Amino acid sequence: MSLCTLCGAPFSCGQADPSSSEPCWCTALPPAVPVPGDIATGCWCPACLQAHIAGLPLPPADGTPAK
Repeated sequence: MSLCTLCGAPFSCGQADPSSSEPCWCTALPPAVPVPGDIATGCWCPACLQAHIAGLPLPPADGTPAK
């Protein structure tokens, strides 16, 4: 089990668990934050990461990068 670095909640991280044969749950989400250097201590729980992604600005409809 890992602990969320934002809220402290325990959660399962597929990247940090060497016995996991599946990728981490977060790989199904769009990239939103840089991956921490130390996966075991830098991950966010599903609730915190999903809340962060929900608060990001949407990209412009014409495909230009958001500012």
